[in-house]
Amino acid sequence: MDEDNQTSASEFLLVGLSEKPEQQRILFWMFLSMYLVTVVGNVLIILAISSDSRLHTPMYFFLANLSFTDLFFVTNTIPKMLVNLQSKNKAISYAGCLMQLYFLISLVALDNLILAAMAYDRYVAICRPLYYTTAMSPGLCILLLALCWVFSLLYGLIHTLLMTRVTFCGFRKIRYIFCEMYVLLRLACSNIQANHTVLIATGCFIFLTPFGFMIVSYARTVRAILRIPSVTGKYKAFSTCASHLAVVSLFYGTLGMVYLQPLHTYSMKDSVATVMYAVVTPMMNPFIYSLRNKDMHEALGKLFLGRAFQKLT
Repeated sequence: MDEDNQTSASEFLLVGLSEKPEQQRILFWMFLSMYLVTVVGNVLIILAISSDSRLHTPMYFFLANLSFTDLFFVTNTIPKMLVNLQSKNKAISYAGCLMQLYFLISLVALDNLILAAMAYDRYVAICRPLYYTTAMSPGLCILLLALCWVFSLLYGLIHTLLMTRVTFCGFRKIRYIFCEMYVLLRLACSNIQANHTVLIATGCFIFLTPFGFMIVSYARTVRAILRIPSVTGKYKAFSTCASHLAVVSLFYGTLGMVYLQPLHTYSMKDSVATVMYAVVTPMMNPFIYSLRNKDMHEALGKLFLGRAFQKLT
């Protein structure tokens, strides 16, 4: 029986990037390796920050939460994809697809908002250093993080509830690695105007507003750095922002490749860009933040070597 005809009315088929067995084996080992690197990298970041009291600062507080979000994000999508690559039955239930969609939307939005909070932290640290302790108090950091979670979960809930109103007909074959919103909307045979309108309206608020805030804050931050008289001072100030700028560029660059286009042009070629923001970005974040970060190097050294590392330093 043809695979398409085995799809029930309450299921979708997650075909993935390829239906060729030889390519699926390569993809399985590639994505498994990337998943393990992502999990290990983000867990190490969280453990290093939580175990070193010197890293109990607002910047590392948000970094630990960013790592947790990335860890949750890849666990929401990659394990199911790995199972599908090894199985002939690539079906995912309707409820499972909506649950995956909900966490996908919520966690992407949460990543975005945490990056905005980190940009605000760097802005205050460089442009308003005398007020940093007050402006980035523990209570305010917790409040900012709570607001990030609330807005993200509501954002995911709105779009998931709207998706439950969509009617799907015909073969429900998803040529992607997970249940993605644009792909599901392309499979719809009912009116999706409300979904599209809400997507644009809420997307402008949850993504473009924080992105605009980051641009303005970094423009002021760079201007403040350029006013520092010593070259050493400029380098030290810029190094505290470089990692965050790299992550922001990677996040918005890959996300923009997927979503800054009309719905009707969304096609299989965009799966590569989807893999970039859904798999590669969470994997790269720990490396970007720890590669040139002396404090993180020392915290990771203490985590692995304990007292032996302390004697060496």
